Amino acid sequence: MKLLHFSRFCRLLLVLLWLVVIVSCNKMQPQSIRFGLATAPVTLDPRYATDAVSHRINRLLYRRLVDFDENYHMQPQLADWQQLSSLHYRFHLLNKGRTFHNGQRLEADDVMATYDYVLDPANASPHRATLTNIDRIEAIDADTLDVYIHEPDTLFPGRMVIGIVPASLIRAHHSFNEDPVGSGPLRFQQWKSDDHLVLERRDDGRLFEFITVKDATVRVLKLVRGELDLVQGDLPFELLDWLREQPGITVESRQGNVFTYIGFNLRDPVLSRLPIRQAIAFAIDREAIIRHVLGNAARKAGALLTPDHWAGHPRLTGYPYDPARAARLLAGEGYDHQHPLQLSYKTSNNALRLRLATIIQYQLQRVGIDVDLGSYDWGTFYADIKAGRFQMYSLSWVGLNMPDIFRYVFHSESLPPAGANRGYFADAATDRLIEQAENLTDLDRQAAVYHALQERLLEQLPYVPLWYEDNLLARRNDIQGYRLSVNGDYDGLIDVERRNP
Repeated sequence: MKLLHFSRFCRLLLVLLWLVVIVSCNKMQPQSIRFGLATAPVTLDPRYATDAVSHRINRLLYRRLVDFDENYHMQPQLADWQQLSSLHYRFHLLNKGRTFHNGQRLEADDVMATYDYVLDPANASPHRATLTNIDRIEAIDADTLDVYIHEPDTLFPGRMVIGIVPASLIRAHHSFNEDPVGSGPLRFQQWKSDDHLVLERRDDGRLFEFITVKDATVRVLKLVRGELDLVQGDLPFELLDWLREQPGITVESRQGNVFTYIGFNLRDPVLSRLPIRQAIAFAIDREAIIRHVLGNAARKAGALLTPDHWAGHPRLTGYPYDPARAARLLAGEGYDHQHPLQLSYKTSNNALRLRLATIIQYQLQRVGIDVDLGSYDWGTFYADIKAGRFQMYSLSWVGLNMPDIFRYVFHSESLPPAGANRGYFADAATDRLIEQAENLTDLDRQAAVYHALQERLLEQLPYVPLWYEDNLLARRNDIQGYRLSVNGDYDGLIDVERRNP
């Protein structure tokens, strides 16, 4: 009988010890930080990522040879470089960030394999168009590689921004989208569904849950209830003042460079006519939208690059609101309220983007343009835009650091899949200015040509520039150390902590 009691006592003691171990482990494991997203990333493979969320998350998973500071100047990340001749660059890998998440060391062979993959037309990487000037890449040793280019390019190092993946896994046809392996500060844990991605910070094991909540109001309410810790961007501007009054919540903002625009399909017989595109530009009251809908958290845009970029135009702000002039231009093309122009306009089903598109639809209707507005889930919408299945659409460009964006988006040789000239814009003067700027070695002279280029684009209107959106962040007060970037990146997660407010 005593033996039986002793046995039960031992079992109870073991259970208690096990509970102590569990509690201790839980105390040692940092509590996860939950980051609210409006849309899920499309891919975790840096060789294919082009949408904003994928780009921002991939920056955390992978390191690149070169990055940019907040003044848009190139700086080493994985490597520094020397220009040995006008057509020859040597990159030397630094020590920091050289360990992949699987324990392998990142070497020159991995860099060469990553870029060879992107440059292979058979792989259909959307980034190939920005790298076609590369003639060949040679690994000199484990820490050094030489890159030879076809034409002189002073800004060439700034094009080496693809996240590096292991050569051995490339050769094994590893799926980096399903199991990303990089050398970045965060590593992959699990992607339970499109709505729930979990990454781990390598330094301390802190988990980050990226939770997709498409409805912006629901996202804000989850933040207030403590179900989310951080929400960046896509915040309902009418709720910002309310959010600022909520206990335990801090709202921050910073002027940003996210460029929002309306794009056109210039193969369309109507939109190929410049007066029609000009009428659309004159019909949009951007000041009213920025003030009443965006809560003054944006500034009018006249070009892709912000005025504070070294190649940005300091004076372009786009077309002024002039509905009377818009109506006259339409009348000259045979359209008025009795005979309205019929157009289709695609946008995502994001609540803010749909609301903005609805307002633009109303403003265009007032000058004699009837717009059939279609909203789609992000995957469908983005696939349609990349495939050219649209008349008009609205989108944003993020992370614009290099003026090579002009070739990628507007040169007549950058038609999909070679580039992102999705509206099929072709203008000989634009091509000449792009090529002239690329052939200059002096940055001041380059900037002058890029100014002329942006003036030409504003005249020809392949895009209607709308605004540069500010970066907005709402966080719970125990989340500290997160710093908003000018690009709207999520790099603040590298240093963020959960502390007592």
